Amino acid sequence: MFRTTAPRTAVPTPTRTPARSPARSAGPALGDLLAFARRTAADPGVLSRLPRHPEDRTWIALPAPGGAEAWVIGWPPGTGTGWHDHGGSRGAFATASGQLRESSIAVELPSAGWEAWELADGVDRGRELAAGRGRAFGPHHVHHVVNPSRTEHAVSVHVYWPPLPLVRRYTRDGRVLRPAGVEQPQEW
Repeated sequence: MFRTTAPRTAVPTPTRTPARSPARSAGPALGDLLAFARRTAADPGVLSRLPRHPEDRTWIALPAPGGAEAWVIGWPPGTGTGWHDHGGSRGAFATASGQLRESSIAVELPSAGWEAWELADGVDRGRELAAGRGRAFGPHHVHHVVNPSRTEHAVSVHVYWPPLPLVRRYTRDGRVLRPAGVEQPQEW
């Protein structure tokens, strides 16, 4: 599925804080996370609380079922996330308005000790998520989400279990994916 490049220096594996560990309980099922994201994406009262900015993504945190973490996110035209994962959390998201495009990688990457992965043919996945559409994903999901519109703002709802312990960022050049950094919850 992929070929790894041995590190010159190992990428450290961030430690999780016990309060955010996935071992606490099983948490909500993927179907429940997706149902919550879809219900919330259809709730005009929740969506109206989101401030919008013409150039920068905006977000608000929401209470979510079973102690999950949820966000409503505003996407100005052309904005995106960059390649990232969710630190071992599983999740779901649904588009409330506009359209989002998701690119993802259909293989589980090693968690540490590598500086680059050369992805094999056939591991890239893509999907368009118009208003009302959503998707769920497991704990090893690496993806990039973007609002492809040149004129229309998009809004989406995202939910994660367990609450995000961290987000790992990646850079991609063709078939080569490289770790680029780690963000901790206090950074977002």
